[in-house]
Amino acid sequence: MTGMDSIISLLLSLSPVVRILAVFLLILLFNRLGLPLGVALLAGGLGIDLWAGRTVALVGADLLHALAAPELWLLLLNITLILEFGYFMSSERNSRIILAAARRLGGRNGRALGLVLIPATIGLVPMPGGALFSAPLVGETLRDRELPAAWKASVNYWFRHVLEYWWPLYPVVIVTLSIFNLSTWHFFLLQVPFTAVSIGAGWFFLLRRRLSILRDAAAVPAPAGRELLEVLAPILLIVLSTLLLPGAVARLVPGASPTTDKLLAMLAGLAVALLLIARRGGSQGGHRLFSRLVTAKTAGVIFTLAGVMLFQGMLEASALLPAAGRQLGASHIPVEIIIAFLPFLAGLVTGLAIGFGGPAFPLVVGLAAADPGLGEGAALVLAFSMGYAGMMLSPVHLCYVLTRKYFFASLADTYRYLVPCVLVIMAWGIGFHVFLRLTGW
Repeated sequence: MTGMDSIISLLLSLSPVVRILAVFLLILLFNRLGLPLGVALLAGGLGIDLWAGRTVALVGADLLHALAAPELWLLLLNITLILEFGYFMSSERNSRIILAAARRLGGRNGRALGLVLIPATIGLVPMPGGALFSAPLVGETLRDRELPAAWKASVNYWFRHVLEYWWPLYPVVIVTLSIFNLSTWHFFLLQVPFTAVSIGAGWFFLLRRRLSILRDAAAVPAPAGRELLEVLAPILLIVLSTLLLPGAVARLVPGASPTTDKLLAMLAGLAVALLLIARRGGSQGGHRLFSRLVTAKTAGVIFTLAGVMLFQGMLEASALLPAAGRQLGASHIPVEIIIAFLPFLAGLVTGLAIGFGGPAFPLVVGLAAADPGLGEGAALVLAFSMGYAGMMLSPVHLCYVLTRKYFFASLADTYRYLVPCVLVIMAWGIGFHVFLRLTGW
């Protein structure tokens, strides 16, 4: 055996967990050294597939398969249109109308309330890159206030996801309900408190110390109802299309995946909404459509998104995450540490809620079933809170990437604001888990 063969054999003998973490750290390192995140992610995806023991030919086939996925190209097209829609919504006239309505609800503290309500409202529909809808509005809310870019990005990102624990439109909620043997009402009862805790953590760590800066001298007058309806109509059209059209798309395009159906439905809504905006002309919002389509900012967002999706596809092809779960399950590590660690790792590496729910939760349910004293409800709150924490801290989480790019905020600076909020969610998940385990509920 040659020296190179020995090195390869040694690398392949390392545990799946070590391999996943090593590649993830290398991606972050190369990005820190100046390599564009999209390039670092693509290289990491190729590396993790090779390190899984697949041949160069198979890795090439996996890459082609990921590139051929219709979801990738539909997502890129949708994100491009979402960027354009975000530019329109952030035009001076439109943003002034929306923000006046949000701030009217809270009186002198309406600006702070708007920072919660705007991202959370956009989060009612789990659309890819949804942070791009709320980011311009959050930025406009704070236009006349001197506040750090990382703080703005953190506020938009955090409150954008406060409903993802239980809102039934999110894919991770649908998947979780199908995996855990819990009734729907039981699931909601366990998960809804996370939203209250999340909003409370965001208020305490993000907004509380800046309320005096955010407070208005007087209440903002309410905008005219017709003006508000004209501005919100395109958003409502996109939301309704995303909610109501996937079934029709599935009948028109038989054999397509549910993700493709949803993306096509969203694309239809975006196309019609932008056509309506174009028909009204530039005077209705003061923005010429597609005037910023070919820019470095748009290209950077699109290329980073492509890197995220290709990395996720290559990670799935490598089958290292299920292997990591099986290895940990066969070890003598306490079951609750495994139940916490697997979703956290999956969420951190994939940056997706469905990324920690799909691969990790079947393993969690199996581990819970093997422990007579551990009910599924207790396992759920621990696993979900840790997976959510990993997802929210993931540098490859699409909303996180797009939000940081929009506000030109660094990873380290935003972590300073986000980590305390995430720790509260983890603490709640652990405490609630202990309570449920002790009470047997």
